[in-house]
Amino acid sequence: MLFQHVEQMYRRELLVDCGGGVGYLPKDRVSNVGQLIEAVRRAADGGTVMDPEMVSQLLARNSGAQRLLGFTAREREVLGLMAEGRSNAAIAGRLFVTEKAVSKHINNIFSKLGMPPSEDDNRRVLAVLAYLNG
Repeated sequence: MLFQHVEQMYRRELLVDCGGGVGYLPKDRVSNVGQLIEAVRRAADGGTVMDPEMVSQLLARNSGAQRLLGFTAREREVLGLMAEGRSNAAIAGRLFVTEKAVSKHINNIFSKLGMPPSEDDNRRVLAVLAYLNG
């Protein structure tokens, strides 16, 4: 979805109602055709693509949420990058750590959110939604 104005209600509906493969980007920041094509491909492959500035606003708004008080700064950083639709490899590269370290942070996040392994649920998406919803 390309949008002109940020509408919180639509963002949440889009993220909650989809089963995967979602993108939410502002029209004014999609000036590079290559980036748009990459975003469409990522969403088509079942990923989530959100504008980094929008993710930052949502994360800042919800950073004081009660359930996240036990998160380390690094776990919040990893979760923010997950919300941008980044893979473990991309997160590792951005934070200059190993993929194994990223996996450990993600498992800690799942544990702190009370999300055991499940065949039916995408814990990665659920963790991002829990964080965004505070």
